Amino acid sequence: MGEIGGARNSIEKLVESELSGLMPRIVEDIKMAFTKYGISYEKAKHMLKIIKDEIENNTIDPGEAVGIVAAQSIGEPSTQMTLRTFHYAGVRELNVTLGLPRLIELVDAKKTPSTPLTYIYLLPEYNNREKAIEIARKIELTRIINVALKVDVDLFNNVIVLTLDPSMLIDKGVSVDDVVKSLQKHLKKTNITISEENPNEIIIQFEEPIDPIKVESIRDKILNIKIKGIKGINKVVIQKRGDEYVLVCEGSNLRELMDVEGIDYRRIRTNNIKEVEEILGIEAARSLLIEEMINVLEEQGLDVNIRHVMLVADIMTRTGTVKPIGRHGVAGSKDSVLAKAAFEVTVKQLVDAAVHGDMDLLRGIAENVIIGNYIPVGTAKVKLVYNPYMG
Repeated sequence: MGEIGGARNSIEKLVESELSGLMPRIVEDIKMAFTKYGISYEKAKHMLKIIKDEIENNTIDPGEAVGIVAAQSIGEPSTQMTLRTFHYAGVRELNVTLGLPRLIELVDAKKTPSTPLTYIYLLPEYNNREKAIEIARKIELTRIINVALKVDVDLFNNVIVLTLDPSMLIDKGVSVDDVVKSLQKHLKKTNITISEENPNEIIIQFEEPIDPIKVESIRDKILNIKIKGIKGINKVVIQKRGDEYVLVCEGSNLRELMDVEGIDYRRIRTNNIKEVEEILGIEAARSLLIEEMINVLEEQGLDVNIRHVMLVADIMTRTGTVKPIGRHGVAGSKDSVLAKAAFEVTVKQLVDAAVHGDMDLLRGIAENVIIGNYIPVGTAKVKLVYNPYMG
């Protein structure tokens, strides 16, 4: 036992000495792996040499222009993207923006994506078709327009007759009484009753004369009244993936969805970056930004190293909020006057700088190119003076 313990200690010391500059967590992981698989001292030495070589080959040289490399690495393959901007999200009913439009949407940090989607996973005890349908009906935004067949307006009698579709009522899990309650809640100075002749007909009697000019707006108001569901979740499709049921929703509303009973709030996922930032924080938004950008590139068959995408996400989120890459975000928040002027609206930037008495410290690339200096990249990043007489 003593020999085994001694060998283990010597391997651990070897790992620590060879990988002294690495993060402590990685060093600990390597130690544990060597112990778990009973690696001998000689093998450990050989493997550590391979690890060190791999680290050195993947380490960026001091002064390397990582921003330009990242921009080139993402920009060049992006030109290969097809114009097929939509695909169906696993089902024919819902589509999702892809390709260049989605990439632009991400780097521009749009407040809401053009096709917001939410993927909802259920808790184990709710993982069956009946419960999935029940939750889908509960969260899907159901308005009167979704269950109405027609709306007839009788100006002479100040009456609007709303005819409901019985099959849609069953499909949405809504009763005629639910519709009546919603109408009563939103329409004032009206008398709402169910027709005696037809149980799927609701009669809305107005106390005051209906203004003929406002008929269309009143009709639209009635059709858009919410009966049940969560705002923003316009459609829910149930999918079976492996052994579990997943609800794919058109739209997103994380705050309310996470409170619904039966939904696994730990696994809920949306493609709305700004909403994730607001609800879950900047780290979650950064992770989603990386994931979404990589998904867009991979879906188009483009191989971009994740480190370039991570750098873009880091730049966009470093201030604590998601900022677009453009003059209203990252490019516009540069310290350099000349760099901002070179990007867009040149005269305005120069006039503003002159008015405020701004100073350019010439630390970036664009401003040094403009004035003809060496750019602070690579060997030009280091300023050395050699005096041959100093010995």
